[in-house]
Amino acid sequence: MKRAHLAHILRAASQIAHDPDVVVIGSQSILGSFDEDDLPDPVIGSVEADVTFWDDPDDRKSDAVDGAIGEDSPFHQMNGYYAQGVSVSTAVLPEGWRERVVVWESRSSEPERAHCLEAHDLAVAKLVAARMKDYEFVSALIEVGLVSCDTLRERAALLPPPGSRTTRVLRWIDGHDRRAQA
Repeated sequence: MKRAHLAHILRAASQIAHDPDVVVIGSQSILGSFDEDDLPDPVIGSVEADVTFWDDPDDRKSDAVDGAIGEDSPFHQMNGYYAQGVSVSTAVLPEGWRERVVVWESRSSEPERAHCLEAHDLAVAKLVAARMKDYEFVSALIEVGLVSCDTLRERAALLPPPGSRTTRVLRWIDGHDRRAQA
């Protein structure tokens, strides 16, 4: 996905939900911090942006977005990318993540703005999800120097219980770090 695609999704999601503040919590939130030209292919390969809203306690806004511009919608068929409306609690994130979000405002998405996960918070959430594509995503960010293993460890320590989840994430980071140094 490119920033222009994300901007298009933001405009549409904001109009559907009547809310200018769209929270991007999936992999494409990385576009709030980095231009797609600075990102490796495994990081920008997705055609979906997971979006939600700060003020959506019953997920009605997210559900409306999912129904209107979600997977297999006319929007998706026409553009080749789509929004997945999700709950703000979909991702397991480190404590304090809301204070670290990156606000990305683009002329092409005005007056809407994206609140994107900070890169290390996003990477830790991907490690919690623990799918092969998530490991590849985080590995690619580490390998090009966009996230550091030290900061990932710090953020992993801020994950909510259970502790076994934190231990699993820390093991992966340590293993990746050892392989990279070998």
